[in-house]
Amino acid sequence: MFIPSAYIAGYEKARLEDEEAARNYIAHTTIGDPQMDALVEELSSLPQDQVHRFIHAGMEEDREGMREAPQMLRDFFLDAPQPDPDWLDYDGFGPGIRAFQRNAVEVLSAFVAGVLIDGFSTLISKSFVQTGRIFDNGVWRLKQNNRHQVEIFWPDGLKRHGDGWKLSVRIRFVHAQVRRLLAHSPEWEHDAWGVPISAAHVGYAVSCFAARAVKHSQSLGARYSREERASFHDVWRYSGYLMGIPETILFTDESHALNLYRIGSMCEPPPTQDAIIMTNALINSAPLVAGIEAPEARRKLVEKVIYPVSRALIGDKLADELNFPKKGMPFPLLAYKLEQRFQRLKGRLRRRGGGNFSTLLVASAYGDAGMSYRLPDHAHAEESGKW
Repeated sequence: MFIPSAYIAGYEKARLEDEEAARNYIAHTTIGDPQMDALVEELSSLPQDQVHRFIHAGMEEDREGMREAPQMLRDFFLDAPQPDPDWLDYDGFGPGIRAFQRNAVEVLSAFVAGVLIDGFSTLISKSFVQTGRIFDNGVWRLKQNNRHQVEIFWPDGLKRHGDGWKLSVRIRFVHAQVRRLLAHSPEWEHDAWGVPISAAHVGYAVSCFAARAVKHSQSLGARYSREERASFHDVWRYSGYLMGIPETILFTDESHALNLYRIGSMCEPPPTQDAIIMTNALINSAPLVAGIEAPEARRKLVEKVIYPVSRALIGDKLADELNFPKKGMPFPLLAYKLEQRFQRLKGRLRRRGGGNFSTLLVASAYGDAGMSYRLPDHAHAEESGKW
């Protein structure tokens, strides 16, 4: 088994804990998404606007609009679509959807302050930093991420014509296109890092989106029944399947997701400078999502609320490795939960002001993030067309 050099030390440690899971994780660092990778390669010779029209037509199952599309794209959407997995149960999504909607403030807060930080502390951060996407339009990216989460946890959102289904498949296209562009970039070190946006990283990320979201949101006051926890994971599992994650690295339930996160974290090297840049950029972009542009208000929200809550969620060790500031409000999670209880007693959430972190997340989730099917056409965001 080829082991990218950045993973050698971590793999040796992880295999002592769970050799089978460690080998599986490392094997997937050199795998992308063969079907979608071949498809975007075929689309690469077409003009961007035409690709957008064809993908849009495919999403809507518009046979007339797909009439002149490449056969591989027609197969993907119409003639030989990916079959539903045997384990898919739409009716089983109900408890998870209800739990998400009841705990939306806590889940979305946990997502930005904890889940994304867990995910981007890995080498996946190199793919995002090298493209420059987070710096070119970090606010737009956060809105898109949050919209995707809201849509998959909408009733019937993951059925064929639901927006959750479409956004999950859209992510699969974007990942494959970025993988193709970075693979041809002289800046990408294959022997050290494996495949850009590898199957290992996407499988790890979706495990975080499910299992770590439940854990972090509980720390912020969310409550789940056993049935709701299982259903919450089922929703993310199917979204991950639609995103093209091979079932060999796609979690099956909460216990599996937690172990994949644990072993994957051990395999990953300590956070690199790219991870430090990425995670801090995400946190500092968050106030702008809510329209908080005044420098002093932004600074107070980031320093007094978001960083302390994030440190409390991810732990001091990782927070120190990411160069998060140590100062902040005492007992941040307790303060957060008391604030939420106070707001519920008032019967509403404040719509203005920089002190309410939950308001920030609600605003970012429900803002219009758009649903474009354009794909990037250059590895660097500043040189790519609009997408």
